[in-house]
Amino acid sequence: MKKNIGVVMGGYSSEYKISLKSGDVVCQHLDPEKYNIYRIHILKDKWVHVMENGTETPINKGNFTIEVEGKTISFDCIFNAIHGTPGEDGYLQGYLELLGIPHTSCPMYQAGLTFNKRDCLAALKPFGIKCATSYYINKGQAINGEEIIKKVGLPCFVKANKAGSSFGISKVNSEDQLLPAIENSFKEDDEIIIESFLDGTEVSVGVITYNGEVTVLPITEIVSENDFFDYEAKYQGKSQEITPARISEEMTNKVTEVAKKVYTTLKMKGFSRSEYIFVDGEPYLLEVNTIPGMTAESILPQQAAKAGISLSELFDNAIEEALK
Repeated sequence: MKKNIGVVMGGYSSEYKISLKSGDVVCQHLDPEKYNIYRIHILKDKWVHVMENGTETPINKGNFTIEVEGKTISFDCIFNAIHGTPGEDGYLQGYLELLGIPHTSCPMYQAGLTFNKRDCLAALKPFGIKCATSYYINKGQAINGEEIIKKVGLPCFVKANKAGSSFGISKVNSEDQLLPAIENSFKEDDEIIIESFLDGTEVSVGVITYNGEVTVLPITEIVSENDFFDYEAKYQGKSQEITPARISEEMTNKVTEVAKKVYTTLKMKGFSRSEYIFVDGEPYLLEVNTIPGMTAESILPQQAAKAGISLSELFDNAIEEALK
């Protein structure tokens, strides 16, 4: 008997358009002989099931069911393709877990922790995970530019603490650029993190649970045409994403070990893509993403392809792991 799979996409953040693309790709590559596939849009103003003809029917938020042709449809599993809130920060995970509905993303606590860059890095430091020197500011707090620069130096990066796709991030090269960068980050979040500039090769490492085993995928080197791997570089062709990365075997082994350690230390499930910069041959963690892009052009699917895993196999495995 075919399983009912709801593919949730959209979300409440600036990333919702990217999420809609990811969700559509997942729907296209799931096996219709194996699954009944339902496209679910979770947006600020509506939660709806979207049929192929564009007709929308509301989601019953009390039990996360839909009505289709007079029948109530409940879901055997939810494929979570929401980047940002509420799909990547733990809210959706907690809701589904309370309802007893399996989902393809990591559990609620891990989602909330990894979505909060400051808390995630602080949790991993005691386990020997290297990261940049950082300075934290909350909205409404007094801003001391001299103190910030004394701690993190120049250039530095100002980031929204809980945002993705490089929204709310700026590279600061001089003290006069600091305040505008902070104001830009506060448009995305009420917490920001300011980090020292790490000069070195940037790589992205996908880690998944595949056929029951924690699996590190081939590593991708990020070469941005811009100052850093910003929105344009990620989504508008302003970067090269080279898989496998042009790094030594020693560096490959080091970052593979660290990425796997991050995944297992945090007791992750589902997808994970973590970003690193090599400084003097050592990988420094930038952040951990738990709902990475799912289009064929996205980094983690590129890595899976290099490992001989098709999109259909990648998505099917995620559902099978969630159903275990």
